[in-house]
Amino acid sequence: MKVLAVNGSPRKKWNTATLLEKALEGAASRGAEVELVHLYDLKFKGCISCFACKTVDGPSYGRCAVKDGLARLLDKVRDTDALILGSPIYFGTVTGEMRSFMERLFFPYMTYTDPPGSLFPGKIATGFIYTLGATKEMAEERGYSQHIGLNSMVLTNIFGSSETLISYDTYQFEDYSRVYAPRFNPAEKARVRADVFPIDCRKAFDMGRRFAEKGKGGWVLV
Repeated sequence: MKVLAVNGSPRKKWNTATLLEKALEGAASRGAEVELVHLYDLKFKGCISCFACKTVDGPSYGRCAVKDGLARLLDKVRDTDALILGSPIYFGTVTGEMRSFMERLFFPYMTYTDPPGSLFPGKIATGFIYTLGATKEMAEERGYSQHIGLNSMVLTNIFGSSETLISYDTYQFEDYSRVYAPRFNPAEKARVRADVFPIDCRKAFDMGRRFAEKGKGGWVLV
């Protein structure tokens, strides 16, 4: 059983990465082989619209034809049993690196049919972990749920299933006294960090554990 996590945050030791690591700890607790990949370590671009992945009987049909720093990761996805993506929300959407990765991951498998089909070989569990500096109320007012819901729909269409975990009001700075951010209440941020973030970490752990208890196609491993 393999569980792959992909970190779309530029930070390797902060909120998003921490939650992904907890998810992998949960998977490992059930005997899974786990791996965490940081997108900001790789050199790649988004989809270049070459349509090689859509050329019937072509050598790259159903696969991204671009050979850059993302090629090995895309191969890993085809060989994994569960995939967990993670990204902070910047201006209402995922980071640029995560968005570019999603283009390269999703488009080759998506079919131009009605309803859309999938060329992915089999079904795997997928999850998306989001971290927000905004509160849940702020996120709802700004319509973030539309973007998050769309990602869940695409993951489900292509891979068969998807779970979402959202960590709100995260601690953005190690020292709020050193940044100009009067919108935030440092004391309230510290409280959420101490009281709520550990709960989110447990939820991430449980997600990874659940994924590791399933094989390809959703069969429970016993």
